[in-house]
Amino acid sequence: MVTPLPDLTGERADLLAALDQQRGFLRYTARGLTDEQAQRRTTVSELTLGGLVKHVAGVEERWLRFAVGGAEAMRAEGAPDDADSWAEQFRMTDGETLDVLLERYRAVAEHTDNLVATLDLDSEQALPAAPWFEPGASWSVRRVLLHVIAETSQHAGHADILREALDGQKTMG
Repeated sequence: MVTPLPDLTGERADLLAALDQQRGFLRYTARGLTDEQAQRRTTVSELTLGGLVKHVAGVEERWLRFAVGGAEAMRAEGAPDDADSWAEQFRMTDGETLDVLLERYRAVAEHTDNLVATLDLDSEQALPAAPWFEPGASWSVRRVLLHVIAETSQHAGHADILREALDGQKTMG
């Protein structure tokens, strides 16, 4: 869990509480795993628990860069630009550990929370050109946060399925 920011109320507090809840589900699902377990595929997909933690941290980081600096900032700093690097964001690579990935995720979350405390939620950026975005569309910081919450929630659910297939443990139920 990320340390709550003092004096944060209303919509900002609600958005961050919703995001932190989903982050917590993902972190809880990864509890007590060895690196080998975090790298193991437990379904027919390529997804692994460590890979999901890595991916969600990267997604949150990139979308918050977009919220601050637009599409160009989102593409900066090692964003996937080809099929191989896109696939790598879903895998623990040699030398990566679950502890390091979880620490990176914590740092990304802390940075996000600090930005949300100060950014204008109505500020908008033009979306990058992509077939899945309407041409010329923009997203507000608020919409970016809702997207990050949805993405985190979806992948926390994926992680729960992977963990249950790994050793029968579940986040809920």
